[in-house]
Amino acid sequence: MQVLVRENNVEQAIRVLKKKMQREGLFREMKARSAYEKPSEKRAREKAEAIRRARKLARKKAQREGLLPGPKKKAPAGRAR
Repeated sequence: MQVLVRENNVEQAIRVLKKKMQREGLFREMKARSAYEKPSEKRAREKAEAIRRARKLARKKAQREGLLPGPKKKAPAGRAR
C-alpha cells in the first residue's frame, strides 16, 4: 500500500493511509489474528456475516423495486444554526 506525501503534509498522508487500510479490512483482520478463534466460533461468525450480506442485498433489491423507501438523504454539512 502506498500513500504520497504532498508538501510535507504528513498528517493528511496518515489520514489517507488509515482510510485505505480501513477500506481494505486490514484493521479487522489484525484484530481477528490477535487471538485464536475456535472453529465453531469461526463458523458462527461466517454464517452471521453471510446472513447480514443476504439481508443487505435483499433490502437494496426491495428499494430498487420500490417496495421499501430509499435511504434517507443527508443534510448539507455546516448549515446547522
